[in-house]
Amino acid sequence: MRIGVDLGGTKIEIIALDDSGATLARKRVQTPAGDYDGTVRAIVGLVTGVEGKLGHRGTVGVGTPGALSTQADVLKNSNSVVLNGKPLKRDLEAALSRAIRLENDANCFALSEAVDGAAAGAPVVFGVILGTGVGGGLVIDRNVVTGRNRIAGEWGHNPLPWPQPDELPGHRCYCGKHGCIETFLCGAGLAREYAARSQKALTAAEIADALAAGDEAARDTLRVYQERLARGLASVVNIVDPDAIVLGGGVSNIEALYTGLDRLIARYAFSDAIDTKIVRASHGDSSGVRGAAWLWPQNNS
Repeated sequence: MRIGVDLGGTKIEIIALDDSGATLARKRVQTPAGDYDGTVRAIVGLVTGVEGKLGHRGTVGVGTPGALSTQADVLKNSNSVVLNGKPLKRDLEAALSRAIRLENDANCFALSEAVDGAAAGAPVVFGVILGTGVGGGLVIDRNVVTGRNRIAGEWGHNPLPWPQPDELPGHRCYCGKHGCIETFLCGAGLAREYAARSQKALTAAEIADALAAGDEAARDTLRVYQERLARGLASVVNIVDPDAIVLGGGVSNIEALYTGLDRLIARYAFSDAIDTKIVRASHGDSSGVRGAAWLWPQNNS
């Protein structure tokens, strides 16, 4: 049995899968806000609870914002700042009396979609999360590529490519820099663009509804957002040239986002044409937790 845990800023989700990927159990609880020790206890409680219910001990993979530092066994780069500098992997291993695998949540998302999701069968997959933040993960032959510094796939913290004059110097990012792709393409970035055009404060989901209703400001907002997304993804295509790009996160649910996106990417990519598969995640908001479970290969189940 393979267990995955998705640790988010507001919720913690657990799933148990059999070797075929079928769901055996699933549960969500609220993340203890600002409470690291409480977060560890919550994860341990979920794992032991699922194992008690199913009567089996499983492998455990955990997806988390941020990544393990190469300098020490602690988390870094997490927008859930209570986790930064904490030895989460070590603490969970001690509490669960076993080795666990811990990986960035965007990497888990990409792995899930590469194993049995929208990009199943594609050798090279780049997974993109367009939500509260903008994450990315690279999977090659169903293996997560973390990189020398464990930051592979972090396209959201590069500057927006080919910036327009009105996009400079860009908004300040939580990472301390200005003009990061994340500040333009996160849900708040979409909402900010819409507000500038309409003087209305709507969420990304509400903007999608306004777009469906024919709202002109929503249409213009999506046009600008899509063009920025294409510029960002073209830089990924130029470096990685993946077989498939899978979009996830709340903003990825806007159906009109995909119309003509491949042609826009081709306008900026260093090629006469591209045939990269651009698809929406098939597992939705369950992809991260499923990917965490898939961090353990089948022969270790």
